[in-house]
Amino acid sequence: MTKMKLAVISGSLREGRYGPGIARWFSEQASTHGLFDLDVIDPADTPLPAALPLSPMELADVSGRPEELRRLADRLERADAFAVVTPEYNHSFPAALKHLIDWHLTQWQAKPVALISYGGQGGGIRAAEHLRQVFGELHAVPIRNWISFDQHWTRFDTDGRLIRDVEGAEAAAKALLDQLGWWSTALCRARLAVPYQAA
Repeated sequence: MTKMKLAVISGSLREGRYGPGIARWFSEQASTHGLFDLDVIDPADTPLPAALPLSPMELADVSGRPEELRRLADRLERADAFAVVTPEYNHSFPAALKHLIDWHLTQWQAKPVALISYGGQGGGIRAAEHLRQVFGELHAVPIRNWISFDQHWTRFDTDGRLIRDVEGAEAAAKALLDQLGWWSTALCRARLAVPYQAA
């Protein structure tokens, strides 16, 4: 079976962020799962300009962007599926993640998106629900299963290793990856058969 390309996106730029450690944990789960080739994307590695292009047509044409921004767009374009790791800030997801999403118009279309959220008592579920709306608008397919870590600072050590409810989290990751594998394979075949056209 051909492996699908999975882009794992760490969504926070805040100082002292937990996102990269949680993204590392999830990437290990995905690597063990075996259905995916991984590409871990950290927005901190490729800062995006503050101002967006004026029109959707300009957003869709990445040829005029600086090389590092073209490379980022190409990595998202090559992905068959996405896993987005997000904290919850003020009942929603971070501005840096929204900026990354908004800079890329067509790369998400007809591809599945899995969500891994973390936060206080609620585990970032409001951030995840807001992201479902955003990705739906971009013609992506947010899958039903997601992973949520409440009080994440008690669950991961300083090196990003999961230290609480390890078996439960790994079982949740397997269920999510099984579902993401089904959707990524089905949508990849559909895109190859009939190129997706956003109305």
